[in-house]
Amino acid sequence: MKVQHSMTENQGNKKILNINLIILFSVTLMAVMGVSIVTPAHPLIARDLNISLTEIGLLITVFALPGTILAPLLGMFADRFGRRRILVPSLFVFGIFGTACAFTKDFHVLIFFRFLQGVGAAALGSINLTIIGDLYSGHDRSTAMGYNSGVLSIGTASYPALGGLVAAFGWQFPFLFSILAIPVGILILARLKNPEPVSTEKLSAYLTNILRFMSAKKMRVLFLASFASFVIIYGPFLTYFPFLAETHSIHSPAMIGVCMSFSSLTTALSSVFLGALSKRFTEHRLIQTAYLLYAVSLAALATASHHFVLIISLIVLGAASGISIPAVQSLIAGYAPPQQRGAFMSVNGMIIRLGQTLGPIMAATAFGLWGLFGSFYATAVFSIIVAVSLAVLIPFKEKEFQNKEKIAEDTLQ
Repeated sequence: MKVQHSMTENQGNKKILNINLIILFSVTLMAVMGVSIVTPAHPLIARDLNISLTEIGLLITVFALPGTILAPLLGMFADRFGRRRILVPSLFVFGIFGTACAFTKDFHVLIFFRFLQGVGAAALGSINLTIIGDLYSGHDRSTAMGYNSGVLSIGTASYPALGGLVAAFGWQFPFLFSILAIPVGILILARLKNPEPVSTEKLSAYLTNILRFMSAKKMRVLFLASFASFVIIYGPFLTYFPFLAETHSIHSPAMIGVCMSFSSLTTALSSVFLGALSKRFTEHRLIQTAYLLYAVSLAALATASHHFVLIISLIVLGAASGISIPAVQSLIAGYAPPQQRGAFMSVNGMIIRLGQTLGPIMAATAFGLWGLFGSFYATAVFSIIVAVSLAVLIPFKEKEFQNKEKIAEDTLQ
């Protein structure tokens, strides 16, 4: 199988920020909307539907669960049949069932609609990254991934504030924004010009090559880093920070959303500068540093006695996310052979969904054992374990990772 480009690689890289990338940004904004716009309303949903604090995490878990199952399959379909043929129907499903969540007051029906919305969301965060990997290479790819992560962070910064604001009129209103995914799908059909794969490889050979490339140690470590980042974000941060804020006398959903936005805005700023940082340090070094920052910020959130400390801790948490997430994505896209890139990025999407699914469960387990603050301390310890694991499993060798494209080419031989 080969990928036919609508432009040469060098031509596509002359101008990183173009109409194609801007359209992909809109997909990113839809992908992140599914959780971050709803979480400020969690306390209202829990009270209105009479559910417990441990049950509220199901709204995130069932949304993320389909991606853990469907992401690899959809990635293979994207490699075999084309990126847009998977991406556009996914956006329509996301928009329809996400909007349907606003029209029920039965928790079981709400969970069902969230699951179906998650089916639509399963491919969004990976196929758009696959297309970025197809359009860009080398340092330009790191820069484009950083820009995309910055846009994602702008979404996670603005959506909680927006969701908290409209939730003041009713917890159902944040779900209505999901309908925007439908015009995004139409825009992709009309304007996106991306390289699409043309399948010439037998399915058995395609699957064999995927398994062989993914068995490399560097890939396993990168997948671990993807998983851990989203355990942290979707566990103590998105699920339980609203309740932590209430212990600081911050009860308004709008104010909770504003506080969470500090973290996301810092993530956006850090992501934009990833390209510059990657010129000075390897992505592996940046990722390990990010996990140490995660640990510091989570521990500080649990011990914060003043609003100023709370905000600084959220800023540090945001910086860690802004460094780790796009750096991992750039490395995976660079290591992945172009003819299997959709599968690689979708497996990474599955692992991200697994982190999103297990994050609230792990945080709820820690909450049950050690209380609200204990869930933050436990995740801080987990972050340190991940940082140490990254250092042990892949020692930093600056020269080894100076040319990621060369590594990917050597792997193909």
